[in-house]
Amino acid sequence: MAMTVRLPPELDAALEKLAAARHTSKHALLIDATSRFVAESSKTERVLAAVDDIGMDYAEAIRRLEDA
Repeated sequence: MAMTVRLPPELDAALEKLAAARHTSKHALLIDATSRFVAESSKTERVLAAVDDIGMDYAEAIRRLEDA
């Protein structure tokens, strides 16, 4: 799906410079950055869910450790 991205001038200039240095396009850099962001967000959500599960599974042990 096509979309337009409006960047602040200083960010656009930095992206242009990075794209030139990497011999790629700004579009390719934005795709890569977005993919990494989505993957990282997904990992964070999975980790937080796992921590919640562990907290519930070990709630009694954690309470006992508080008193130790």
